[in-house]
Amino acid sequence: APYNLKYYKPGHPETEIAYMGCRTRVIGNVYDPSREIVNGRGNLSFTSVNLPRLGLKHRQDVDGFFEELDKIIDLVIDQLLDRFEIQARKKVKNFPFLMGQGVWVDSEKLGPEDEVREVLKHGTLSMGFIGLAECLKALIGKHHGESEEAQKLGLRIIGHMRKRMDEASKDHQLNFSLFATPAEGLSGRFVEMDRKIYGSIPGITDREYYTNSFHIPVYYEISAFDKIRLEAPYHELTNAGHITYVELDGDPLKNLPAFEKIIRAMKETGVGYGSINHPVDRDPVCGFTGIINDTCPSCGRKEGDVKFERIRRITGYLVGTLDNFNDAKKAEVRDRVKHFAGSF
Repeated sequence: APYNLKYYKPGHPETEIAYMGCRTRVIGNVYDPSREIVNGRGNLSFTSVNLPRLGLKHRQDVDGFFEELDKIIDLVIDQLLDRFEIQARKKVKNFPFLMGQGVWVDSEKLGPEDEVREVLKHGTLSMGFIGLAECLKALIGKHHGESEEAQKLGLRIIGHMRKRMDEASKDHQLNFSLFATPAEGLSGRFVEMDRKIYGSIPGITDREYYTNSFHIPVYYEISAFDKIRLEAPYHELTNAGHITYVELDGDPLKNLPAFEKIIRAMKETGVGYGSINHPVDRDPVCGFTGIINDTCPSCGRKEGDVKFERIRRITGYLVGTLDNFNDAKKAEVRDRVKHFAGSF
């Protein structure tokens, strides 16, 4: 993507964008522009904003929404600065691996009793957000998958949040950035809190989770290409990390041209980090790998004492079971629709 390519210097792999599985990225460096690299750095702290709560407080009042959003952003900036100050007062000896063994950039120049303040300035302080879709639903009655007006407002909201982070970076000479929060836990926690206040509101608080960051709701019927087209503009705005995924209903190896078409659509629209989710099942008895429903298509075995292995993606993580995830994430997986149904 162009906003990633601008950092890349041929022959310097440390300038090539690297994303964590859950979408986090670190590259820009206001503190030291000569060190815009991915290795030896990391995110120091991030705080997520509950956008649906603000939308519910200011239903139909977009101006009031932005006024309170700015107050919340001020609070987030102050909180991140407070957390940075706590971290910055620590000494190298408090981080024997990260700093003591020179893993963090420039930490090899410090002694055990030195503060880590200056080297931590290479890290990032991020503001995240959750539930743009539900926020838009509260403000204008439709989310960005349903309405072009909602898409424009969504980009305006997230664009404003990014602008505030850029201003904070300039003011404090620290790397403030905007994050499309994965919300492994917050997706369920925030909606539960808001339901107690506002009740169950269709399309906003009536499910067990809020929608991940700027994503189109998982239950909304939409084509893969429309989902990519609508979510792609948010990638450039969320410089601390982002992801767009599409759900397939079968084995992509059986339709490689369609698979390639999806990848090319992601590239052409400016998706920085894209994912294609599809079922991956395995029968540990006969070794078959593919799509398994109730019966293994290779050996005809039904699932009994020896369970089929089923791999699925949850907020960036590939997992073989949903047993260890909270109820909100289990509900989200259950509600997911396929974006390329019938093509595989």
